[in-house]
Amino acid sequence: MTPRANTLGIIYRDNHILLEENRAKHSTGTGLYYRPIGGTIELGEKSSETLQREFYEELAADIEVRRYITCLENIYEIEGKIGHEITQIYEVGFKDSALYQRDSFQVVEGDRITYAKWMDLNDLFDGKKVLYPAGLIDFL
Repeated sequence: MTPRANTLGIIYRDNHILLEENRAKHSTGTGLYYRPIGGTIELGEKSSETLQREFYEELAADIEVRRYITCLENIYEIEGKIGHEITQIYEVGFKDSALYQRDSFQVVEGDRITYAKWMDLNDLFDGKKVLYPAGLIDFL
């Protein structure tokens, strides 16, 4: 298996960020975990373009890329299998300001449906919510 290049977008609303809620096995256990919206960078696609495509595909929302934050390299293990992601992180914003008023968003990825919610940053800093990728908390 080879490393996966992906990109994630951080959207702020007051003291909250928009995160997709997932329930599955993850590197620290089984249960709920949260991650920003984004996805795999396709060949020939810039990471900022990937974010725009992924937000539109998953949330039906147009975004603007505001600034580059960092690159995280995340090597993890789930059920004895090693995963390796190289992730470009950006701050982004909704082009339609009315979207900031929504409490949650349905996230559609193929046949899979999850929800994105505004999560209080304090719950992330306190460790009450599991945030991926590892190390992201240091840049919020």
